[in-house]
Amino acid sequence: MPLIHPSAFVDPASRLAADVQVGPGVIIESGAVIGEGCRIQAHAVITGHVKMGARNTVGYGAILGADPQDYDFKPGTKSEVLIGDDNIIREYVTIHRGTKEGSVTQVGDNNFLMVGVHLGHNASIGNRVIIANNCLLAGYVEVQDGAVLGGGSVFHQFLRVGRLCMVRGGERFPKDIPPFVSAYGTSMVAGINAVGLKRAGFSSETRLEIKRAFRLIYHSGLNITQALEESKKTSWGPEAQEFLDFIASAKKRGVCAVKPVRGGSSSSDREE
Repeated sequence: MPLIHPSAFVDPASRLAADVQVGPGVIIESGAVIGEGCRIQAHAVITGHVKMGARNTVGYGAILGADPQDYDFKPGTKSEVLIGDDNIIREYVTIHRGTKEGSVTQVGDNNFLMVGVHLGHNASIGNRVIIANNCLLAGYVEVQDGAVLGGGSVFHQFLRVGRLCMVRGGERFPKDIPPFVSAYGTSMVAGINAVGLKRAGFSSETRLEIKRAFRLIYHSGLNITQALEESKKTSWGPEAQEFLDFIASAKKRGVCAVKPVRGGSSSSDREE
């Protein structure tokens, strides 16, 4: 049987695995599904719209599955929050459910959401993502695998954050952030996230090719449309092609620009 503190309220119509631990003052509503090995700390609220997998930690005062902050939302809408396995969701994190019928807000596996993170309705978080304290993600934001978001950053609705990028804290982003880059300021990129790519096991050849693709987009003197056309004349490896394809598909918000650097080089040219 789950280990449930006497002061917690767990609706009998929720489904908890046998070894779930539920702390003082927790509320778990009818319809919620919580997988094996999960630990729900004091005063967290999990609505009936949440389904989570195994070995997740939900921190003190977190609220998962609340209604979205959307004027067009209709309270009777059936939508969900789906959470995978092995996530750490710290104190006072808020994750809102989808805003349209049948839609979801999704968190994958092995993610670390630090204190005060907010995921708006229909956000999508991949795997092995780190989101530092007080980051705010608006509706429909997509964060791809391995990204790191610095504390206090804010992200506009419908924005995409690419795989294995590094985002500096305290910044705001109204445009897509391509994969494999370091981002800062107001929708600016500084170069390739060389350290992150090394740690992810990218070979030196792959990193160099991504840098060549980066320079073609940002330092060739061509506009993005022209640079993408030029890229078709070269056969790229899968990672560099992923970078280029992301740029090509960034139609909703557009992509981050690059800060001009004196001497015509960027930090991506200097990193190994």
